[in-house]
Amino acid sequence: MFPFTQEKRRKINLGGSSTVASHTEILHGAKARRSEREDFRRRQESAACIQSRWRSYQQTRAVKRHLAQIFQEDVLGLKGMRALVLIGNDQELLAQWSEAVLSAGDGWLSHFLGGSEFEHWVVLVRQVSLLLLRSVANYPRSPASPNHLRFIDNLTSPTNTSQALGPRAEELRTNIIHYLVRHGLYSLLRKAFENIPINEKASPSIPLIAPLLTHPLKILQSSHPDSFLEAYTSLIQHILSLPLFPNRLPFNVLAQFSVSLPLSAISVLSPSIPQLASSLGVEAKVHLIANLAAFAPPRYPTLSSASLTTLLRLLSAMMNTLPIGVLEPSSAVSAGKKAAGSDDDSDPDDSTQVIVVTSFSNPIPLPRLDERTLKRLQTLPSATHISSLVRATHSHATTRIALCDLLFSLCTAWPSRADSVLSTIVVSTGGGLVRELYRGYVRGSPLGHEDNPAANTDPANADAWPPLLFLADLYTHSLLTMGDDEFFSGSEPSTRANVPRNPLSLDEITSLSRKLLNITFTLFWREDQAGIQEGGVPGLNIKWEGVRRKLTRFLQAVHARDSRRPFTPAGHWIVGGQTDIDSFVEAAVVEEQQIIQPAGSRTLTKRQVAYLSPRLGVLNNIPFAVPFEARVTIFRAFAENDKRSIGADVRSIEEFHARTRATVRRGHVAEDGFDKLGDADLKRNIQITFIDQFGEKELGIDGGGVFKEFLTDLSKEVFDTDRGLWLANKKNELYPNHGTYATEPHSLNWYRFIGRILGKALYEGILIDVVFAGFFLAKWLGKQSFLDDLASLDPDLYQGLLFLKHYPGNPEELSLNFTVADEEFGVARTIDLKPNGSNIPVTRDNKLEYILRVSHYRLTKQIKKQSDAFFEGLSDIIDPKWLRMFNQQELQILLGGVDTPIDLDDLRRNTNYGGLFDDHESTIVVFWRVVESFDAEQRRALLRFVTSVGRPPLLGFSGLVPKFCIRDAGGDETRLPTSSTCVNLLKLPRYKSEAVLRKKLLQAVFSGAGFDLS
Repeated sequence: MFPFTQEKRRKINLGGSSTVASHTEILHGAKARRSEREDFRRRQESAACIQSRWRSYQQTRAVKRHLAQIFQEDVLGLKGMRALVLIGNDQELLAQWSEAVLSAGDGWLSHFLGGSEFEHWVVLVRQVSLLLLRSVANYPRSPASPNHLRFIDNLTSPTNTSQALGPRAEELRTNIIHYLVRHGLYSLLRKAFENIPINEKASPSIPLIAPLLTHPLKILQSSHPDSFLEAYTSLIQHILSLPLFPNRLPFNVLAQFSVSLPLSAISVLSPSIPQLASSLGVEAKVHLIANLAAFAPPRYPTLSSASLTTLLRLLSAMMNTLPIGVLEPSSAVSAGKKAAGSDDDSDPDDSTQVIVVTSFSNPIPLPRLDERTLKRLQTLPSATHISSLVRATHSHATTRIALCDLLFSLCTAWPSRADSVLSTIVVSTGGGLVRELYRGYVRGSPLGHEDNPAANTDPANADAWPPLLFLADLYTHSLLTMGDDEFFSGSEPSTRANVPRNPLSLDEITSLSRKLLNITFTLFWREDQAGIQEGGVPGLNIKWEGVRRKLTRFLQAVHARDSRRPFTPAGHWIVGGQTDIDSFVEAAVVEEQQIIQPAGSRTLTKRQVAYLSPRLGVLNNIPFAVPFEARVTIFRAFAENDKRSIGADVRSIEEFHARTRATVRRGHVAEDGFDKLGDADLKRNIQITFIDQFGEKELGIDGGGVFKEFLTDLSKEVFDTDRGLWLANKKNELYPNHGTYATEPHSLNWYRFIGRILGKALYEGILIDVVFAGFFLAKWLGKQSFLDDLASLDPDLYQGLLFLKHYPGNPEELSLNFTVADEEFGVARTIDLKPNGSNIPVTRDNKLEYILRVSHYRLTKQIKKQSDAFFEGLSDIIDPKWLRMFNQQELQILLGGVDTPIDLDDLRRNTNYGGLFDDHESTIVVFWRVVESFDAEQRRALLRFVTSVGRPPLLGFSGLVPKFCIRDAGGDETRLPTSSTCVNLLKLPRYKSEAVLRKKLLQAVFSGAGFDLS
């Protein structure tokens, strides 16, 4: 029987032990095993490589030992030389060989001269020479280096090889030199200099290296022009671009090198200048310029026209590719950049400098220059150096354009020294260079023709830009210290003897200004303003925006003279036809609305405005290209748009309640106006109520006319020179008092208030009967004032400065220094015009700077605080870019009207009538007959009586709003005529008699009564 039990049957797994590994673990395991196999393979390969290298090293050592043995057996023979070449850079063997050869003397050379192995020897000696040079480059302070250099000098020196080799000397020298130049002779010699500390001039290697710099040039110059060019180019690239190269040479070696440097043959480099400029880095170019500044000036008088031209163009090419400011000390960089782009009248001694950022890309890092290099660079813009260049080029007419290229490049790369360079040119050439540039290069230039504006930016005309731009800079700078008698010297007799003539005739200035106006207008008018900001003139270190700025300064300076004393034909400054002007006005108004800034934001610069709006760029920089009447229309449109933007143009209950109301006492208009309106929002409507001398309110609702009368009376009080805020020149033109009282906080608040009030008058189109001095109006426009403006302030000082400018003797005889004397309340004080000015004498070289600084102090610095406060108030009401649409004379017209006789025909054509009156009614006919009999003062009094202003509107009586109106005031002939200035209304009784009308009318207009006249 079988027993039945519950025992389980044993399970047998024939597949091995079971695992529960995941898919990821399997992959990681495979990867690890693969990595182990790869590491094992690399170890195997590395071991094989090491073994191979070791075997090779052992074999090389064995070969070198064998070659060294061969060398030792025949040190001076061909076998020894072959072994030495194959061994390569073994310093001990090279030292042994050069010492042995020098010990053998000329006999060693003579041994190979007549033998059959001469050609083989030449090949080997070239290769050994290169090894010796490499040894010197790496170890110039080694004891063996002098022997290496002596051997190479023996082979390459014309004297040594001629003595030893006779007629075959030239062939040998040329062969070896050609080989060494092709294999980096000058780069190796540069490396040798770099491995010797600069101050270690006593190194025995330096006197032996220096001759090797010029041997190749002497040998290759006449027979191998291609190799000579290569050698000269390498010398420039590797040696003359070496930092502090003259400081590395002992004095006797430096003198010898300076004499041996073949600057007379530098013309060979002319085709290679672009390649040199592109191959050198910024620092290398700076050091090349500094080194040439050390070696070249003494040689200027001896150079031929071609050589001098090439030298000047080489310097120009280097400067044209340098970052602006790299040539000057770091402390002057910011000031230089500001000088390059600023048109304002800020004090040059101010410590705060503002730099306009032209690009947000990473700037090129400027190298840190040694003080000795900076000192050497300082000679370039010095008066002595510039004068020597002028003298050297005077006898070579073909070099003058290269001189202008260099001077322009120097002014562009070194903007902080541009003024001193231009001043030196003005003094040393006496205007001759201006005349020469215009007549020889600019007058026939393809640039600036009205019928071909595309030529202005055509790269094919790149060579025409340097003389044109330098002429613009030079003549603009000349105008800074040129009096009107000198400017107009060719067209009228002068009041002073020995007055220099203007280098250009008035016809030439007219032609040149029109040419530059065409170019400038084209650059402003281009829609691609980004291209103007970033693109530049090919080959020059200046962007189109910089070109535009230079030409704009020239045009503004010439236009200022023409505005003061016209000499150009009618329409000379206008660009475009009438149809173009109409569309221009419409588009300018639209563009201005599109760039309106939030309240409190910083005012846009002229450069920023030009970028955002080409039309506003024209209006802010060369506004005279647009007719004055069109600009007045644009100004009024800007003001109306601004009113609409704040709701000040709306006649509503809300606007009526939002008005500022002020009660003003007759006789205390300025005081009450200052108290009541000092902080008021003057852009909104102001309602004035007058209190008469009896303390009673005057009748009349202010619809604008009362406020006009308030402004008229206010201007009479605040501009009274007895109040101490204003002074008047001999023409009764006003400018701020420069006394201490005028700079006190309370006085500055008054200037600020007056600025706001005049801003309100401009904003509303209300004319004010006040005339300002031109130099003060220039402050409103952000312009500087110069010598020609000084005549209106201090005629005696102006004549004295002109005397100094044209003084034929030594200015030091006059015992002047850079100070100015100020006197107030009988107390005199001396003020330095520049740091340490009391110890700086006025000389022939710096007298123009003295004249500019005196003018700047008198015209700008003395009244800076007062002018700033005034302009702060003015800018609170009027956007500064609106004012920049006008020059000083036009701004005066905008403020005070046209100081011309009243055109009665124009007034009558634009007069409306009310009641029983019309143009043919008998009283009206008599009225016009009486007015025609008035003199100019009586006519102005009548106009002031009706409109509150005695000058005709800017654009004629068609622009008077509301129109001049005459209304019937009844038949009572005993009554006087009355007026409502708020609506420009004359209320005229129906007089029958012409005599009665005349008497009553004159009595009314000269009564001086207010709104209670009856």
